[in-house]
Amino acid sequence: MGEVNAGRDHAEFRREVREWLETNCPPEMRDGAAGESSICWGGTTWVFTCDEQKIWLDRCAARGFTVPTWPKAYGGAGLSRDEDKILKQEMQAIGARSPLDSFGIWMLGPALLKFGTEEQKLHYLPPIARGEIRWCQGYSEPGAGSDLAGVQTHAADQGETWLVNGQKIWTSYADRADWIFALLRTNRDAKKHLGISFVLMDMRSPGITTRPIQLISGASPFCETFFENVEVPKTQVVGTIDRGWDVAKYLLTHEREMISNGGNAMGSGRALGAVLTESETGQSDPVLRGDAMRAEVDSLAMAMTLERYKDQAEGGQGVGDASAMLKYMGTELNKTRLELIMAADGADALTWGDTPASSWLRTKANSIEGGTSEVMLSIISRRILNLPG
Repeated sequence: MGEVNAGRDHAEFRREVREWLETNCPPEMRDGAAGESSICWGGTTWVFTCDEQKIWLDRCAARGFTVPTWPKAYGGAGLSRDEDKILKQEMQAIGARSPLDSFGIWMLGPALLKFGTEEQKLHYLPPIARGEIRWCQGYSEPGAGSDLAGVQTHAADQGETWLVNGQKIWTSYADRADWIFALLRTNRDAKKHLGISFVLMDMRSPGITTRPIQLISGASPFCETFFENVEVPKTQVVGTIDRGWDVAKYLLTHEREMISNGGNAMGSGRALGAVLTESETGQSDPVLRGDAMRAEVDSLAMAMTLERYKDQAEGGQGVGDASAMLKYMGTELNKTRLELIMAADGADALTWGDTPASSWLRTKANSIEGGTSEVMLSIISRRILNLPG
């Protein structure tokens, strides 16, 4: 089947998508998997788990289905929100894996689409869409976590370039990334939220080193990243110099939205009922089944709320401070989900590797990354509910 045509009647579009998926999605990619071992992160060092994983990525990238709503000029399919929903529904119906997961898709891409120059969009976005470049995020520092505006990694003005020195921490998968998008202090004399620039850097640049941080699970997705006299062209600043906080805030809304989709991005995407029926405890414990039903209803409500805010964002209203509410609720739902799976599996769940136990431990980080739950509750109380300080 040829290229799917956007802009048609929804019923016709759904039929075309269904036919395309039936023809192009390999059977091996229809297992409904959503665990870490099934994710395709892409990048220059990525090793595909099987030939079918690469075939599925290449076919989706060729049709713009890795970033369906991005314009075609930047590697997307140019789909509307409604068409994007149809594509996701049809992929879910056959249990199709996500062809590509990427910080470039979830976070950097939206920021570039809003703040990047046309040259930057054409240069960086198509490789992200094709899975050729893997990105990591350089926000937190040892002295600037929740107080993100306190970043001190410094970029000194060298004329046509910056000379970067400092350290980032909790840079997820930095040891496997090709590029990093980072907040750098470019004006030490400016007020706290000013004097920060949003800069793109090649991780192969001389002077950049990474060191994995060992976790209790034995895995090391987080890293420390060090910058020692790293030269960066000024053309790699996104947005206005010294006004990177504007880009950072916008990107954080998308990061929090990504985390609020925790069931898809970080945990098991399968229905809890289906998971529980595979264990003796899940079948026999009425309290556990009741808790699972409440969690599923809450997840459906959350999904509908997310869709509403996405529709508002497409209409130009933006998500704004509501991203804090979405991030907090997504965090709590993801933790609840994995706790129920652990309870259903009992002692059998207490194993390492790509298992519920590892996913359960990973959900604890949801309470910290993208802004701690305490910070999210503070934003909700002050900026959404207008409660007194």
